[in-house]
Amino acid sequence: MDRRTLLLKTLAWAGTAGLAAGCGESKPQFKSVDITGVNYGKGVQLPDPSGKVRTLDEFRGKAVVVFFGYTQCPDVCPTTMLEVAQAKKLLGPDGDKVQGVFVTVDPERDTPEVLAAYVKNFDPTFVALRGTPEQTAAAAKEFKVYYKKNESKSAGVYTMDHSAASFVFDPQGKLRLYTRYGMGAESLAGDLKLLLKS
Repeated sequence: MDRRTLLLKTLAWAGTAGLAAGCGESKPQFKSVDITGVNYGKGVQLPDPSGKVRTLDEFRGKAVVVFFGYTQCPDVCPTTMLEVAQAKKLLGPDGDKVQGVFVTVDPERDTPEVLAAYVKNFDPTFVALRGTPEQTAAAAKEFKVYYKKNESKSAGVYTMDHSAASFVFDPQGKLRLYTRYGMGAESLAGDLKLLLKS
């Protein structure tokens, strides 16, 4: 066997081996940003409206969508929560394996009663979490979420600036996706379907 033939056979073998290896390592094609390996949110412990302290670990077996917002938000928050609810419905029976979690960045106005009613408007299974200002700051830091209170000239009137993305955990409790605001229910449903299959 001459040198040229040996080289061609070696290249052909390497290509076949590479394809075989690639088949085993193919990654899902998400619409969201794949942040697999990022370790945010593991230590979050916040009370729900009933006062029960909740952790993300209790939702193992489900795809969990976590969003930080506030109930008086005029656009980003209701749009995002509606998209999560619609994505859940688009999944049919698999929608039961999707958990929406809303964390308020405005515990001052978002009382337990207000929060409970707010999330139920989108889906009866969604969970709202509300900590003290210190707990809220710690949870936001855990997720690298930005928020800031903006006072107006009128006493007691303010808005909240905050990050507009969601974080999606897979059924094994691993953070997998960073979902940008406005991606749409269909795209989110597709990503959730892929996670539920994994």
